[in-house]
Amino acid sequence: MAQVSSTESRRWAAYGRGALVTLCVLAAALNDVSVVGRYLAPVVTAALVCGAALLVPRLRWPVSPLLVTVATAWWGWPLLPLLAVALFDLAVDRRARVAVGCAVAALGANLLSYRATSLWTGQSYASTLLLPVLAVLLGLWLGSRRRLVQALAADVEHLRIESQLREEAARITERSRIAAEMHDVLAHRLSLIALHTGVLATKNDTLPAPVAERLGLLRTTSVEALTDLRDVLGVLRDPDATPASAALTPVMREVGELADEARAAGQRVKLTTEGRAEQAPTTHRLAVYRVVQEALTNARKHADGAEVTVRIDYRPPATLVEVTNSAGTPRTDTVGSGYGLVGLRERVTTLGGHLDAGPAGAGAWRLAARIPHPAAIEQNGPRT
Repeated sequence: MAQVSSTESRRWAAYGRGALVTLCVLAAALNDVSVVGRYLAPVVTAALVCGAALLVPRLRWPVSPLLVTVATAWWGWPLLPLLAVALFDLAVDRRARVAVGCAVAALGANLLSYRATSLWTGQSYASTLLLPVLAVLLGLWLGSRRRLVQALAADVEHLRIESQLREEAARITERSRIAAEMHDVLAHRLSLIALHTGVLATKNDTLPAPVAERLGLLRTTSVEALTDLRDVLGVLRDPDATPASAALTPVMREVGELADEARAAGQRVKLTTEGRAEQAPTTHRLAVYRVVQEALTNARKHADGAEVTVRIDYRPPATLVEVTNSAGTPRTDTVGSGYGLVGLRERVTTLGGHLDAGPAGAGAWRLAARIPHPAAIEQNGPRT
């Protein structure tokens, strides 16, 4: 849209320039009517040649300034408006010194040129000096403004591209975090399956042969699946992160721990939970944890001292989480990426849910997510 608007503006500017040059050529012809007849054709011809040179983009430098300067130096005031256009073009293109040189050359040489249309008569010397000066000043102003607008447009475009790249980086980071979390959870559960089947396999003497064989196959398959999972998803871990222990542990922290940590840090947090966390899929519980974590962090940064209300409902048909904080005092000692909500929206959207974030009136802020349960979860039973 901005590019179309810029193209349209340049088109109208070209139309306006063409109309101005045409008027200057017509004015040169009309103003020269009082000149002796044998000089009318040369003046009009010179005006037409100068006007054509001014309208052809490839001739705007250095052909058109040279032609207009020479023509004005000889024929005088009929071509002075065309000289003003040429000086304006030079000033716009940051050739102010050349514009001043052309003006001085044209006005100085006109002292020795055709006297009938001289620029230095008692009636015209004021406009002779004023018009070139105004043309140069106006060109300098318009050129500076045009370059400023172009620079601002380039900065806006760079910021837009940078914002898109940052958002995409936030989405990719969130996807990697989701994969790493699921690696921890699935690896933990597969290791439990392998452990229990291994314990049962040690009692082969008390189990029927087919059952013992299937247990052995199940244990072997679970160990192979665990190895494949580590190979495929283990690379998504942060290489700078140091695990707390060598044993596999799931990253399933409860929201209650977050609330306790926030209270210990001085935040006022009210947590209300409906249903059991086990009623929601693991991915939902991880998403709820991240939503509450981001909301508490934002409240700490932008509404210090505000009361934060957290409501969670794990029951089918959808996992619901809503975090609302009242108005508070923004802190200046914290710096964030500003793209936490982008990652949250990517996570919730990936699960088929919807994330809302925005003002809630009276300076409050609300962050809420709704993630529908899979059909298998919904079959566990309706809400009571």
